[in-house]
Order: sequence, then structure tokens, then C-alpha cells
Amino acid sequence: MPATPEPQLTATEKAKAAWLIARMGKRAIAGPDVYQEDLEKKLDRLMETARLREAKAKTPR
Repeated sequence: MPATPEPQLTATEKAKAAWLIARMGKRAIAGPDVYQEDLEKKLDRLMETARLREAKAKTPR
């Protein structure tokens, strides 16, 4: 499956992504067995929403 291109993020999306990545880093410091899947899902959902928003903006009305 080909990799999906990274969408252009809005300022809000960038801030949310940075916050989630910082939380994942903080949990990683706690140890390798700490559950992070919830944060990974939130980040994946954020990126998918950005892709859909970008695709919608490119389609003519």
C-alpha cells in the first residue's frame, strides 16, 4: 500500500499534533511498557481529518 502524502496542517492542527507528540514522549520516558495506543489513535485521527479537509478544499464546488 503506498504511503499517503502528509497534508498541510492548520495552526490548530499543528498545536494539537505537537501536544500529542509531547505527551507520547513523556509516556515513553516512563518506560517501554507504557500504553500509548490511545495517543497514537488520536494523532492518526487528526492526520486523517486534515487529509479529508485538504481533499475537500481541492474539489471544485
